[in-house]
Formats: sequence, C-alpha cells, structure tokens
Amino acid sequence: MPEWVEVITRTLAAVVVLFALTRLLGKRQISQLSFFEYITGITIGDLAATISLDVKGTWYLGIISLSVWVLVSLGIEFLQLKSKKARDFIDSKSTVLIKDGKILEDNLKKERLTNEELLEQLRGKDVFKAAEVEFAIMEPNGEINVLLKKQNQPLSPTHLGIQVGPESEPQTVILDGKVMDEPLATRGLNRKWIHTELEKIGVSLDNVYVGQVDSYGQLYVDLFDDQIKVPEPQQKATLFAELKKCQADLEMFGLSTDRPEAKSLYEQCSIQLEQVISDVRPLLTR
Repeated sequence: MPEWVEVITRTLAAVVVLFALTRLLGKRQISQLSFFEYITGITIGDLAATISLDVKGTWYLGIISLSVWVLVSLGIEFLQLKSKKARDFIDSKSTVLIKDGKILEDNLKKERLTNEELLEQLRGKDVFKAAEVEFAIMEPNGEINVLLKKQNQPLSPTHLGIQVGPESEPQTVILDGKVMDEPLATRGLNRKWIHTELEKIGVSLDNVYVGQVDSYGQLYVDLFDDQIKVPEPQQKATLFAELKKCQADLEMFGLSTDRPEAKSLYEQCSIQLEQVISDVRPLLTR
C-alpha cells in the first residue's frame, strides 16, 4: 500500500476512534477543563496525530494508548464524583479575589494574576470599578465570576417587589416558510391558527424565515424580506386594556345610579375585578 494511502486510512481511522472516545468522555471534556482534562486533551490529540502519520509504527499500539488515556480520564472523573477531597486536589478550589470591594493581593499572587489582568477580566463582566464588587471569585476552570454590591446591581422586578409570571421555552413553529407541526402541537395549536395569525399581520407563510410562539400564545415572526416591518403581538396588551375599561365602566355605573343595591353591586364587582387585574398584571404587562 502506498504511504499516502496509508496516511489517509490511518487519519480516517483516528478521526473515527477519537470521535467515539470523546463522546465517551462526555460534554464536560469540551465545556470546562480541569488541569488533568487539559493534559488529557493535549495528549489524546498528539496520539491521534502520531497514529495518522507514523506509518512505520504499529497502529494498534496507538489505539491502545488512546484507550488507556480515556479510561484513566473516566476513572478520574468517577473519583471526582465520589470524593470532594479528590475534586479539590485535582481541580483545586475556588479563590476569592475581591471581597467587599477590596482586592485581595495575596490571593492574586497565589493565582499568578496581575492587577491589570484582574481589571481586564472585570471589564469583560461589564464592571469598571473594583469598589463596586461584593465578591469576585476565580473558579477552578480559570473563569472569574462577579457579584456586584446590592446598590450597584441592575434593578429587577424582585427588587421592586413586583411578581412576574412564569415563562416557558418558546416553540419554533415556522422555519424557512414551512410549518413545524410537532412544536405547534406542543402549544396545543394547529395550522389553521398559524394562517389566521399571519392574516392578522398581513404576512404570507412563504415569506416567514422564523416564527416562534411564546408561552402566552403570541406569534413572533422574522421575515425573509427585512424591509417589511412586522407589528409586535398585542393580545396581552389588548386584554389588559379591556379589563381596565371594564373596571372603569363598573365604577362609572356605580356612581351614576341612585339605587343603593345597584350601587353596592357595581362597587363590589369593581373591587373583585380590580383584584383579578392585580393577579394577572404580571402575565399581561411583560
């Protein structure tokens, strides 16, 4: 067999074996690397390259070496799952770099991190003043996570004491002008509903690049023709406005009648509807 053919064959075989072994190691191997996983990744890549190019070597010995490395890596991961001491030894522990707005210089030296590198990492988290940070922690994988002081955190509904409704994953119901029946059925909808909603906004199905339905049954579309402006769904806003109008009408009826029983009935209904509006406000005003 010519050497170039053998190299191609070995390379293809190495790709298949490497892919299978990487799948065996799992997603963690590519998402976050510990020290040992970093070494393993480099070694496995080097072994795969050697198997591909070293035509004078015995190919199956390389496969055996690859398999041993993968088995050792799996054993280390299993040990980490079972033992915290093993996790701390292999991955090391998190290190606090900033506490109460003060940089801990000793911990920076321990991690061999300069103050300029720390400030660069903070800027990557949209933080430009170290004094605004409550905690900054370097994780075992080298990433720095930041917790701002309360007064520097962005306002959220929780800070304002406002309850918001839960929201589930939006379902993509149209792709490239074609209706996706399975996600549509997940929302309890059908093709007739899709066509009705598209008619409301004056859009044809074949012009829809992506169409998604949120947890409230509102359809959002992105069109092939970017020159066409599509109105935002208004179902929730319309329903909220109708409820407020009904409450205002009940109050007006109560003020305009001279009959005590009717006035009392209208006032009670207005109070009950106001409570309903208060309950559904988080769902309809997002």
